[in-house]
Amino acid sequence: MKQPTTKFDSLQPATEPAVDLFDNWFDPIEAEVRARSRQFIEELIRGELDAALSRPRYGRSRMAGNEAKNGVSGYRHGSRTRSLTGTFGPIEIAVPRAPLTTSEGKTTEWKSQALRAYQRRTLAADALIASSYLAGTNTRRVRRALAALFGGTVGKDTVSRTWRKVKSDWDAWNNRSLAEEPIVRLILDGTVVRVRLDRKATSISLLVVLGVRADGQKVLLAIRSMGGESAEAWRTVLGDLIKRGLRRPELLIVDGAPGLDKAIAAVWDGVPVQRCTVHKHRNLLAHAPERLHEEITSDYNDMIYATTPEEIAARRKAFIRKWRLKHRAVADSLEEAGDRLFTFARLPPSQWRSLRTTNAIERLHEEFKRRIKTQTVLPSADTAAMMFWALLASGQISMRKVDGWQTLATKPIDQPIDLAA
Repeated sequence: MKQPTTKFDSLQPATEPAVDLFDNWFDPIEAEVRARSRQFIEELIRGELDAALSRPRYGRSRMAGNEAKNGVSGYRHGSRTRSLTGTFGPIEIAVPRAPLTTSEGKTTEWKSQALRAYQRRTLAADALIASSYLAGTNTRRVRRALAALFGGTVGKDTVSRTWRKVKSDWDAWNNRSLAEEPIVRLILDGTVVRVRLDRKATSISLLVVLGVRADGQKVLLAIRSMGGESAEAWRTVLGDLIKRGLRRPELLIVDGAPGLDKAIAAVWDGVPVQRCTVHKHRNLLAHAPERLHEEITSDYNDMIYATTPEEIAARRKAFIRKWRLKHRAVADSLEEAGDRLFTFARLPPSQWRSLRTTNAIERLHEEFKRRIKTQTVLPSADTAAMMFWALLASGQISMRKVDGWQTLATKPIDQPIDLAA
């Protein structure tokens, strides 16, 4: 008779516990630094108190009657425990307490200047949390992304509170004076984002204004959530810039939106305007069937990217003649833009690349939407505008000088080249 070979579970070897990734990544250097952080911070705060009382712990005051140099006397009275989270992780520190008596005879509690009242995180930790949020990590994922650094003490509520601290800088930026900004050129465009209004996801327009300084450096001047791109909305944005001291620009680069054109005519009538050639290209394709798109694109690029003003003029005439016969709506759309589509030809060719389009703003729009992709819908219109600004203010997005900045001092010729068909 055969013996049963089945063994009971109790005789089986114990299953090894699952090991998560990074669980065994112990770093003795990090551990030692974090262990000594508490000692360093406590010594820093005790040094502050020693200076306030003009004597070390268990020491006597150097002045008669224990009067400190600032006319304040007092004594140490135990300590209280505070939690503090920094780039060194979460720690518990003992903060000394000391009642102080002023020269007027009033009693007050001593407060550290290094560790603010109710402070739970260092400024560096707040900056790291805000940077993670700006990098495209939504509020719910920050806790997991920074768990190893902060020991799980940072959640979505912490991210929201930290982000609200940015608002004071945002408000100051919106009210800053522009009188000293040497702006010679403006690039204006809008972008659509989805935000939560009245508990519903709603699409709104962010109106963006970039300035080009005399040295060619691009700078963000305004970002406003105005609901749409109407003439009134754009005029409000431009009026605010003028109110804060912005000088009359020498050239404007726009996308051709009718509301913006009306606002510019009301505020800066007579300033040369360049219509974005990319936006006009899209308009042309929208007026023709798909089978003609490749041919339209080829003819249009030959005209726009010609190397001399004379070639541009000749190819424009040829474009209009051809498409009036082949598909009149395309020719009419090109003529609608008029000479504003060719303003760049009045300036040195070295500037043409940066003049022809609003790509400087379009690239910002793309980067902004890539960062907010994980959030789908932003909490509010103000949050959307503030995030756009913060990406630039924090250095996560940088802007270089415009092409041909060395010749920015060159003024457009008084009379545009005759490009009429």
